Amino acid sequence: MFGRKEKPPTHTVSAEKIETVIGPTADFNGHLKSDGGVRIDGAFEGLIETAGNVIIGEGAKVLADVTARNVSVAGSVKGNITANGRLEILATGRVWGDIQVASFLIDEGGVFRGQSLMQASDEPLLIDAPHMEAMPAPETAENNSGPRERSRPNR
Repeated sequence: MFGRKEKPPTHTVSAEKIETVIGPTADFNGHLKSDGGVRIDGAFEGLIETAGNVIIGEGAKVLADVTARNVSVAGSVKGNITANGRLEILATGRVWGDIQVASFLIDEGGVFRGQSLMQASDEPLLIDAPHMEAMPAPETAENNSGPRERSRPNR
């Protein structure tokens, strides 16, 4: 209307059925457990567990471990994130903590500091690869009896 283009949504994680909202002026401390979607726009400290999606709004400050289907972060999260589906860190998003996810997307400008573990149902077996048979086994503590002695000239 009036020649303005509509602004596209900032979150690509589905906002399906958001049942719980912590507003921008709210400060919540505790354990939040839900079957539906959760949106945090204020301050949250504790633990978030849901079978649905979690959206962390741009102004949100979350100090919590988060377990959900999908997680979208536009604000700040300090804590571990476990997502059965996808974790998105948007351009304004900041995550400090370890993640365990099936899919991971980080926009340019987004920050992630931690370790990631991506779940895969069909990991390739590299040992059975044909080109691996011709390669010599790497030296390890098991197949290396100890430091090799250098031959020294007799004096």
